[in-house]
This record gives sequence, C-alpha cells and structure tokens, in this order.
Amino acid sequence: MKSIIKFALAAAAGIGICTSTPSFAEYPEKPVEFVVPWGPGDLEDVLTRMIAEDFQKKYGSPAAVVNKPGGGGGPFPGAIYTASKPGDGYTVGSFVIAVPVLGHKIGIPELAPAKFDPLGIFLTYPFVIVAGENAPYDDIDGLAAHAKTNDVALGHFGAPLPPTKVTLALAKVKGFKFASDAAFDNLDCNSLASGDVDVMNTTLQLVLPCLDKVKVLASIGGQRIPLTPDTPTVAEIAPELNLSLWNGLFVKKDTPADVREKIIAVAKETIASDRAKALAKKTGALIYWQDAAESNARIEKDAATFGKINGMLE
Repeated sequence: MKSIIKFALAAAAGIGICTSTPSFAEYPEKPVEFVVPWGPGDLEDVLTRMIAEDFQKKYGSPAAVVNKPGGGGGPFPGAIYTASKPGDGYTVGSFVIAVPVLGHKIGIPELAPAKFDPLGIFLTYPFVIVAGENAPYDDIDGLAAHAKTNDVALGHFGAPLPPTKVTLALAKVKGFKFASDAAFDNLDCNSLASGDVDVMNTTLQLVLPCLDKVKVLASIGGQRIPLTPDTPTVAEIAPELNLSLWNGLFVKKDTPADVREKIIAVAKETIASDRAKALAKKTGALIYWQDAAESNARIEKDAATFGKINGMLE
C-alpha cells in the first residue's frame, strides 16, 4: 500500500512539473520610449506625445517622447538610437518618410540593411515652400524669374531629404538654381525674420504664428492645404514631383506581433480622437491611420518616386 501511495505522489509531482509553464511578464512592464528624431513642437512631436499619453493611461506603464534632433540629412541619430535597442517594443520610432525610404541607402551602417517595419502611418504634413513678406515675388514663377538674376538662399532640413530634393527639382523644372542652401534643425518664423534664408521648405505648423507675414509659394504634396487654399501644390506645378511628406510609427523587424498590436491599438484610438481631429483642423494636417500593409506599399511607391526625382537632379 505504501508503495502505491508513493507512486501516486510521484506521478502527481511529475504531472505538476510537466504542466507548469514559465511565467513571463506581460508587455509593457517597464517604461516605453517613443523616439522623435526632431526637436519638440512640430506635428509629429505633438501627435506622438498624444499617443504616449494614451499608451500610459491604457496600460499603466510610463511612456514618454524622447527627442533626438540633429543630422537631418543623415545620420538620423533618432533612428540609429532606435535601431540600437532590442526589438521588444520598448523603443518605438516616430519617423518621417526619409528614415524608411533613405536611411539604409545613404551609407549609414547602423541602419543597413533596413531595420524597421511600419506599424502604421498617421500624418501627412502640410509642408510648404515659403518666403518672407518683403520678397519681390509671390509665387514659384515669380521666384524663378527673380532667382535668374539674383542670389536666393534656401533653408531646408537636410540635403538628402525628400522635401529638399522636391524643392531643388522644382527649381530645375522652372529653369533656375538657388545660389546657396543650408540645413537647419528648425525652420520657423525667426529663420526668415533673421535673414538666415530667403526661401525655406518647412512644415506649416512652424510658421503658423506668422502666417500673415510670410508668402506661401507652394505646398509639397498632392492636396492643397485647407489653411492656404489658394496656394498650388508642387504636384499641380510639376506632376512628376508628386511626393507627400508623412510620419509613422516604426519598430524593429524582430518585434513580437502581440507587442505590435498593443502599440497599434492605442495609436489608432489616439488618431481617431477628438483632440487629433481638432489638431488637424487647426493646422491643416491630414491625420489618419494607414495600416502596416498599406504603409509598406506606400513606402515602396514613394521610394520609386524619390528615385526618379534623384535622377532628375543628377
């Protein structure tokens, strides 16, 4: 009898050992960083902060935006920082079009081969080409005529970036060249007022405070901006330059599917919120959610368009 009891106890213990499973902490169990590779204040920063706030509320884990500006034309320190972290969902990139389209192609070893997958694209910038209120021209044709006999300095966020390339290609289509160009981490009302540049391409958000004191010559993208409805798009002026500037959330390629879904769930709720809709109305931005598959297709299409624009500039 004793041997039977011992056998039964041993068997029960064996079953317990076989059926027990390791206990893993559920994501997120520690702070989550949303990395914005620009300074604070622009649209991608504002919207990413909304997502981080909502993420913290939903999951009870600290979440915050980390701004890593600098190197607009590469080496994209924010993207390099994100690429250096594990693919565990605790470092999420909030990246402009340039990172997935260009980052792994312009000699940045930390980003090659392509390190990121999109979770979704959520913003199309109201991106503009602007001049100061005293500029002796009011549109792109006027700028072209002026620049043929006068030096015009262009300010941009980085020479290899899509909006810069679009602007330079537009100048080529119109038969002129900028006398000089320079990259800045920030291009706002002060950039024009200080005389640092004559013309600059920037987001409308950064010049909203002085919109009545600048001349918007064109907007970059396929749709006119509601806040500047009389200003033509670059695509209207030169259809071959139809490229929009967008921002999305990205994670490393080895990030687990369940982690991705948790981030996506919050981002979609944020983008559909009343405060996001209010921001869109105030700034003229297009705010929406484009899922991972659609985002990948868009990246491929934009990479092809960008390649053609580069070909025009060779």
